[in-house]
Amino acid sequence: MRLCIYPGTFDPLTNGHFDVLQRAAKLFDRVTVAVAISTPKNALFSIEQRVELVRANLGQLPNVDVVSFDGLLVEFARKQQAQAIIRGLRALSDFEFEFNMALMNRHLDPQVETIFVMPKEAYSYTSSSLVKQIASLGGDIAHFVPANVAVALQQALAKR
Repeated sequence: MRLCIYPGTFDPLTNGHFDVLQRAAKLFDRVTVAVAISTPKNALFSIEQRVELVRANLGQLPNVDVVSFDGLLVEFARKQQAQAIIRGLRALSDFEFEFNMALMNRHLDPQVETIFVMPKEAYSYTSSSLVKQIASLGGDIAHFVPANVAVALQQALAKR
């Protein structure tokens, strides 16, 4: 069975993330969405909330599950017996960071491949940070995130 890991903070899950996930689900027998517990970013949602927001959108993807993880991604991938790590590339600006990360992961574990997947063009400019910024300023985010995420984001921002 071919397994891949799709890691990220998913704070929050965007339609671009989901598009990459759907593509990965077509390529692999199993996909594990790995939500990072430790992140240098200030997460708006708790790890439990982020996992649940992803899980709630997996209904039509029976070969996908979601878990949280901490520590080195390649160690997590090794424990899961994954053959690959899936990473989304939205634009050229993502490439340098992702390229360096892929090379470092290859150095740490040459058995785990990194595969880059491009989302649909409509999501190429979408990021969690931009979605949070738009939502915080009262903008419409319905095109950028699943419906449950839009509601959760509005609720979280209203508490601030």
